[in-house]
Amino acid sequence: MADLTKPDAFADPEDSKLVDDAKREPIDPVDYQYTERDVILYNLGVGATAEELQWTFENDDDFAALLTFGVIPQFPASGGVPLDWLPNYNPAKLLHGEQYLSIKAPIPTSGELVNQCRILEVLDKGKAAAVTSIVETRDKSSGELIFENQSTVFIRGAGGFGGKRTGKDRGPASAVNAPPKRNPDVVIEEKTSPSQAALYRLSGDYNPLHIQPEFAAIGGFDKPILHGLCSMGIAGKHIQKAFGPYMDIKVRFAGVVYPGETLATYMWKEGDKVIFGKERRNDLARYSADIVQQP
Repeated sequence: MADLTKPDAFADPEDSKLVDDAKREPIDPVDYQYTERDVILYNLGVGATAEELQWTFENDDDFAALLTFGVIPQFPASGGVPLDWLPNYNPAKLLHGEQYLSIKAPIPTSGELVNQCRILEVLDKGKAAAVTSIVETRDKSSGELIFENQSTVFIRGAGGFGGKRTGKDRGPASAVNAPPKRNPDVVIEEKTSPSQAALYRLSGDYNPLHIQPEFAAIGGFDKPILHGLCSMGIAGKHIQKAFGPYMDIKVRFAGVVYPGETLATYMWKEGDKVIFGKERRNDLARYSADIVQQP
């Protein structure tokens, strides 16, 4: 992996000058301090219950963060990537498109971490821009790598700046994993709470798109929508329940979920992966797919 501190870490001759300049712009490291309370708050935010003491009671012998907690420490870094250099940038037009999380070490239930971030790839989709950032999260005292995250956001109306339209192969972070043409091995359904987004946002994503009706309307939505990373956490929890721990998980968001809807996670075990898709059970519209577990 490239050294994220170097300005040319992800230089690409196919990039336009606008993109090349943005990639070279330094992004300061971002610290993240957390306690067991933050772990519990995240676990509750993705639907852990009071009966699941390993996720909701700090004195339980097996107390732990759900594995998708790995998207939380990096968020102040990836969520702070400057995007105002894009033409016609409007934060209300931003949607989270993809997320890849690689868990590199056991997750501490409290500690002080540091995130190093860099823009990895920028694609001109014509009517939209797709910006992928990469964040390495390390223990601040030891330097041990705990998480790697790659996040892709789509900004509608911000395309047309020139450069690449198709991304490069980034291994499991960009792989497409189609569900097999057979019945799923496991299906888990879970009804979200009407207040799910209001609770999840307390883990760090305060985008008003998920709480303020007027802001959601600017983005073209009937009401505030559920965070993509919340639905990812719910799906990751289902995988963890059904198949145990995993080291990598990748999701591509392909629709919108409103708090209060019931989500169903369909899981297929294929060798060393679990491939799964998620649907909204109220209308069976495909919500997300290509989420991968690699034990």
